[in-house]
Amino acid sequence: MKGKLLTVIILNLLLTCISACSGSGEEPGPEPEVKPNLTYALSNEIFSNPERGFMRLFPVYAEGNPLNSSTLSSLRNNHITLIQRVYYLEKFKAAPLSPAQLSLIQTDMNLIRQAGLKCVLRFAYTDQMNGTDAPLATIEQHLDQLKPAFEANKDVIAFVQAGFIGPWGEWHNSTNGLNTTENEKKVLFKLLDVLPTALMVQVRTPAKKQQIFGTTNPLSKEVAYTTEKIARVGHHNDCFMSGGTNYGTYTNIQTEKTYISNEALYVPTGGETCPPQAGYNPNCTEGRTEMQLLKWTYLNLDYYQPTLNAWRNSGCFDEFQRNLGYRLALVDATLAAQVGTNQAYKLEINLTNKGYAPLYSQKNTWLVLINKASGALHQVPVPVDLREVKPGTTYKMNQNVSLTGIPAGDYDLFLKITDKADALKDRPEYSVRLANTDVWVPDSGLNSLKHQLKVGN
Repeated sequence: MKGKLLTVIILNLLLTCISACSGSGEEPGPEPEVKPNLTYALSNEIFSNPERGFMRLFPVYAEGNPLNSSTLSSLRNNHITLIQRVYYLEKFKAAPLSPAQLSLIQTDMNLIRQAGLKCVLRFAYTDQMNGTDAPLATIEQHLDQLKPAFEANKDVIAFVQAGFIGPWGEWHNSTNGLNTTENEKKVLFKLLDVLPTALMVQVRTPAKKQQIFGTTNPLSKEVAYTTEKIARVGHHNDCFMSGGTNYGTYTNIQTEKTYISNEALYVPTGGETCPPQAGYNPNCTEGRTEMQLLKWTYLNLDYYQPTLNAWRNSGCFDEFQRNLGYRLALVDATLAAQVGTNQAYKLEINLTNKGYAPLYSQKNTWLVLINKASGALHQVPVPVDLREVKPGTTYKMNQNVSLTGIPAGDYDLFLKITDKADALKDRPEYSVRLANTDVWVPDSGLNSLKHQLKVGN
């Protein structure tokens, strides 16, 4: 009896040991979540970034004076990186563009590039309400002549407004019968054909785009960023913040504002203010609401002054200058402190966008490693599209980047977001600054990740 009891005790002990050693038999639980090892403070500073913000207007008549280099150079002191250049072609309504006119355009583009700026382009034939525009054949001829200038200067052209038709190129009437959907489509499609496919065009009202493309549906994510014409057409409003229909900008106000809001996830909106109508008050609250809804990316600083001054006096001008367009910022990151030579390195970085709009121009993103001992710099491409960092969202950058060929050593890590153009990619003025405290390196256009990495064993 004692022997049987001893056997039972030994078996129970064995079963207990087996159970303890092999687990409960249940499915293993999820691995514990890896907490970010880096967090970043947001900055409230006003600073410059390409292709966004308050904009200065510089119209010029045919064969007129080029832009002033000193004036352009001074703009960045006021955090302005964008100008609008409107070319009035009043001398050429029945003639090809002259060599002097084409030379003026190229001189201007050279000066804009030299100053570290970009431009919004528009062409028109009159700046008078009772003035005349040009016939379709002349416009098409001029666009063929302008094609080489568009290609040569696509690096400093932010956006192109459709222009050409009617006073100021605003499409509301035409002395040559061009303000019909058929003729507007011909002008717009010709413009899109002669422009490099990376450049986007803006039309004056949402109804114009809807009529030309035969749909009231906003641009879809599937079509966005393709070379299809509908994916390259955004919106400009030259009577923004004036109340009601914005002087005919809208015919079905709320429906069309919703349409633009959805479109502006992928194509740009911008323009200028106008005298308010019917007692409308474009105060700070109204301005903030409209810019957020319509994802406003740039605004003319030269008109309409009473509205702009009211914002200055009410204290929201700085807020609008800070938030017009995109305002990308680091949230947090999970980054290893050591990696073997010639191995992949995992980047887990969360970004947010505190601005009113996304980026519209595709950028190149780089992980930059600077050797702490020698100062040697190594730049590794990160295959992400930061146009996907939409306003008010968090974007997860989760990438393995190759460090093949980078020597063993201790490195400081940085993100660099550059222009895609070869002529601009190494210029800090055209790099994107992130809205965090103590991360920007102005001389090199780098954003510090505040992290050190040891490469090698």
